[in-house]
Amino acid sequence: MSNYTYQDLNQFAHSVFIKMGCPEADAKQACETLLSADLRGIDSHGVARLKGYVRLWEKGRINATPNIKVTYETPSTAVVNGDAGLGLVVAPFAMRIAIEKAKIVGTGWVSVKNSNHYGIAGYHSLLAAENDMIGISMTNASPLVSPTFSKERLLGTNPIAIAIPAGKEPPFVGDFATTTAANGKLEILQRKGEPVPQGWVQDKDGMDTTNAFGVKEGGALRPLGGSRLHGSHKGYIMGSVVDIFSAVLSGANYGPWAPPFVSFMDPVSDPVGEGLGHFFGAMRVDAFRPADEFKEHMDNWIQRFRNSTPVDPAQPVLIPGDPEREMEKIRMEQGIPLLQPVVEDLKEIGDKFGIEF
Repeated sequence: MSNYTYQDLNQFAHSVFIKMGCPEADAKQACETLLSADLRGIDSHGVARLKGYVRLWEKGRINATPNIKVTYETPSTAVVNGDAGLGLVVAPFAMRIAIEKAKIVGTGWVSVKNSNHYGIAGYHSLLAAENDMIGISMTNASPLVSPTFSKERLLGTNPIAIAIPAGKEPPFVGDFATTTAANGKLEILQRKGEPVPQGWVQDKDGMDTTNAFGVKEGGALRPLGGSRLHGSHKGYIMGSVVDIFSAVLSGANYGPWAPPFVSFMDPVSDPVGEGLGHFFGAMRVDAFRPADEFKEHMDNWIQRFRNSTPVDPAQPVLIPGDPEREMEKIRMEQGIPLLQPVVEDLKEIGDKFGIEF
């Protein structure tokens, strides 16, 4: 495993997006969204995904020069058509619309259709937190997840991220898949040749398996909880809500019709909508109570939870967002580690476009 600086990876990714035909502003935004995952330690959604975006672009499924536009709106809501653009660009565009609406009327809610994979959910929700707003970010995804009691793959990992601003303390950032594990973590274990923990995956017959390639061999990811006994029905409900808010509400493809991220699988021949869907919310804190007063109490909330008595003194209680913040600080100083298969993928992309990696 080798370490690379944020600046070097950013410059390389920027050059790739420019070679794909992205305008300068879009290439810059795509890099910022993409690299935020590597910085925060969510390696599955950073430059490891760059090859996937390039392949989708080569297949004509990503439009490098989209005309992203609002197709329907009210003072507090909107629907955005991403014109098959990079989700890395479409999603921040939509969240900023939610933020602008919230500035005027207190809250903003935007559902998106005709988009693609949008990186990590937390990046988008944090855009709102930077404006003294509570940010909510969701997206549906390739159908890799079986509902509780089902063998069929009908839902995506369908993440949710909520960012809440604080005062002296850093913001609360909850960013999680509605499955027991995100598919990207599966991909990392596949690259390492390691098994997956119990409860992550079921085989083609619906039985528990630790085979990291179980999904590729006809199985499925399981909803958060892993089994009915451990509450998988709750993960199934959360994933369903994300799918409905992101896609049924906007006119994107939902459930098993959601287009796959992998380029070797074609979208279904009978789509029910356009592309992937996202959903964003921005709520101005001072629409509920004075922002300074709220943030003071958020500081108190965070400090009380952070100082709760730990089970193991060596493992203090964390606040959602703590591990990612710590990782970002470390990686900005020490570089971003990349697995050798990822390095080889990036070198392959570089050779394709005539860019040195």
